[in-house]
Amino acid sequence: MSEDKAAEGMEPAPQAAAPPAEINTIPNGKGHEAGEQTTAAAKSPPGDTSEHSHRSEDLEAKRAESQEFLSSIEDKKTTRFTDFEGKTSFGMSVFNLGNAIMGSGILGLSYAMANTGVVLFLVLLTVVAVLSSYSIHLLLKSSGIVGIRAYEQLGQRAFGTPGKMAAGIAITLQNIGAMSSYLFIVKNEFPLVIQAFMGITSSSGEWYLNGKYLVVLVSISVILPLALMKQLGYLGYTSGFSLSCMVFFLISVIYKKFQTPCPFTDFTLNSTAVLTAVTNDTHYNPSCTPKMVNLNSQTAYTIPILAFAFVCHPEVLPIYTELKNPSKKRMQHVSNISIVVMYTMYFLAALFGYLTFYGEVESELLHTYSRLDPYDTLILCVRLAVLTAVTLTVPIVLFPVRRAIQQLFFPNKTFYWPRHIAIAVTLLTLINLLVIFAPNILGIFGIIGATSAPCLIFIFPAIFYIRIVPKEQEPMRSTPKILAACFAGIGFLFMIMSLSFIIIDWTSGSSKGNGGH
Repeated sequence: MSEDKAAEGMEPAPQAAAPPAEINTIPNGKGHEAGEQTTAAAKSPPGDTSEHSHRSEDLEAKRAESQEFLSSIEDKKTTRFTDFEGKTSFGMSVFNLGNAIMGSGILGLSYAMANTGVVLFLVLLTVVAVLSSYSIHLLLKSSGIVGIRAYEQLGQRAFGTPGKMAAGIAITLQNIGAMSSYLFIVKNEFPLVIQAFMGITSSSGEWYLNGKYLVVLVSISVILPLALMKQLGYLGYTSGFSLSCMVFFLISVIYKKFQTPCPFTDFTLNSTAVLTAVTNDTHYNPSCTPKMVNLNSQTAYTIPILAFAFVCHPEVLPIYTELKNPSKKRMQHVSNISIVVMYTMYFLAALFGYLTFYGEVESELLHTYSRLDPYDTLILCVRLAVLTAVTLTVPIVLFPVRRAIQQLFFPNKTFYWPRHIAIAVTLLTLINLLVIFAPNILGIFGIIGATSAPCLIFIFPAIFYIRIVPKEQEPMRSTPKILAACFAGIGFLFMIMSLSFIIIDWTSGSSKGNGGH
C-alpha cells in the first residue's frame, strides 16, 4: 500500500520541473532552480516519505521567516517619533527644559507671595507644579501614540486645521510675551548696571546708557547667533550657564535677607538709615511679620504669574525629539527633574525676597533692592547675572515660535536655511520694536498669562489626549480620560477666574501686576 502511494507521489515529479530561468530565492541569499528541489524529492527512496515531508516543513518555515524578516524591514522604514536619532544627553536636556521653565517670572514671585501669604503661595505653587508635570505626561503619551514631534501637529491630529491654528497662535503669543519680558529687563536693567560699574551718577545722553540701543545691540550680538542654531540641543551649554546665573541670584537673595534690617529705609531718603534701622522690637513690628494667608486685589495676578512661570510645554516635544535614547519614561524623568529644581528655586527666591521686604516688595524684586543701595556690588553682580540668564533664555523660547510659524505657513516644507534665518530675524525685529516703543505692556502680559498659559498647560494637552487616544484603548469613561477632562475643566476655571479678577483690577485703576515669565 505504501509503495503504491509512493509511486503516485513520484509520477508528477518530471512535469513539476521548472525551466532554469525560474529562480526561487530563499533567506540565505542563494538561488536554486525549482526543479532541483522536485528532482531531489523524486530521487529519494520510495519509502522515505518522512524525509520529504521534513524538507517541505523546513522550506515552509524558511519562507515564513523570510516574510517576517521582510515585514520587519518595512516597519523599520516607517519613521516614528521615537525612531529619531537624538544626540542631546540627559543632562543637557534637563538644562534646556529647566532654562525654558526659568525666566523673569522668578523676579515677581516675592510680590506674588506678599499678596497671597506664605502658606497660600506654597499651596498654589505646588498645585501648578504638579499639574504642569501631569500635563507633560499627557503630551508625551499623545505624541507617543501618533508619532508626532510638534505641539501644533498634535492639535491638527486632534481637531484638524482649527486645532493646529489654536495651538500655533497660543504658542506664538505666549512665547512672544515671554521674550518681550526678558528684553524689557535688558532695557531697564542694563543701563543701570553699566552706569553703576562706570561710576556715573547721572546720564547725559550717552548711547551706551540708553536701554533702547542696548536691547538692539544685545539682540544682534548675542541672541540672534544663538537663535540661528539648527538644533535646540546645541544650546545646552548656554542653558547650563544661564541656570548657574539664576542659582547665584538665589544665593544672593538668601544672603541679603540676613544682611538687611527690618524695617528698612529708602536709600533715596536717607543713605545712612539702612545701617541704623535695626530696632530691638523687630519681632513685634507688624510690618516685619510674614502673613500666612493674604487676600487683596493683587492676589488675582498670582495664578497667571505662577502659570506663566511654569510654561515650558511648547519646548517639551522639540527637546524630546533631540533626546538621546528617547523614550516616554526617560523624557518624563527629564521633565520631573526640571520641574522639581525650578519649584525649589522659585519657592526659596519668593520666600527670602518676601522676608527681606515684606509688604514693601515690588513687582520686580531687583527694583526693591535698588531702594537699599543702588551701588551695592553684590546686587550689581546679581543684576548682571539675571541679565545674562534672561538673555540666554530668549533663543530657547524662540525655537517653538519659529516651529509654530513653520507649521502654520510652511507645513510641508523641509528645512531651508534662508527661511530659518528670515523667521528668526523677523521675530527678533518685531519683539525689539514692541519693547522699544511700548511704554508698559504689563497688562498685555497679564492677559497672555491668563489665556495662553492655561491653554498650553491645562486645556490643550487634556483635550488633545482625549481625542487622540483611541476609544478601544481607553474608553471615554475610563479613569485616565475622566482625569484629563477634569484637568481641562481646571484650565477653563483658571482662565475665567484670572481674566475676571484682572479686568476688575483694571477697572479699579490699581493694576500693578507683573505677568512676566
